[in-house]
Amino acid sequence: MACLATRHCGLSRVDQNDEYDQVHDLLGSGFHIAHQKQRGPQGMGISIASRWPLGEVQELDLNVTLRCAGFPAGTLIAEVRAPTPLGSFLFVNHFPHFQLSFERERELQAVVAARFIEDQIRDNSRQVILAGDFDADPDAASIRFWSGRQSLDGISVCYRDAWASTHSNDDTGHTFTPANPVVKDQVVKDMRPFRDWPFRRIDYIFVRFGAHGGQALDIVQCARIFDKPINGVWASDHFGLVADFAMPGIS
Repeated sequence: MACLATRHCGLSRVDQNDEYDQVHDLLGSGFHIAHQKQRGPQGMGISIASRWPLGEVQELDLNVTLRCAGFPAGTLIAEVRAPTPLGSFLFVNHFPHFQLSFERERELQAVVAARFIEDQIRDNSRQVILAGDFDADPDAASIRFWSGRQSLDGISVCYRDAWASTHSNDDTGHTFTPANPVVKDQVVKDMRPFRDWPFRRIDYIFVRFGAHGGQALDIVQCARIFDKPINGVWASDHFGLVADFAMPGIS
């Protein structure tokens, strides 16, 4: 789960079907909600919720190879109609494949999403907030691509990592970790204990940079949320993130 302050939420692995809307159940009224249409058998998928009205909402199918079948990987792109001085911007919830050996797919999925976003903002200077469960650590090629450290398939972009921008290198910011008892005793398919799972910081909030690094929102702070139980209950197997942003040049 990843959030933009208290006004916008990008939610991953939430259930929505004819009988139940988990986002509405969690957030209550007062939010404009967009759901991914392609969802898992029980309605699992991604959603966006905003206290500001939503304009056009678009969805990308991220089934980029044959072995992608059976999982609702997708990217949800919503136009958020914010008041001035921010104005209309894009909020993107990106949800690639989670399998350890699927970094190739995550690379292809990142390229699909990045190309689409660039096409959407080619003729204007709208801000872009990109968030989600990326299922890859910061050294992975897909994350290096998003953060401007390498190109993929003839394209390069640069998004600023909210956590890395506001914390020291020693502050790991793990979001999928055996420190969370919900996953501490999980067993993966090859019957190895969860402690051997190699990826730890896999949830991100990014803000897009322009060609010269200008115009991007300032990242005021980024923190983990749901990293402690409430009345003995842990919210998820992932810890969430919350970030506060400000218009550049405005204190």
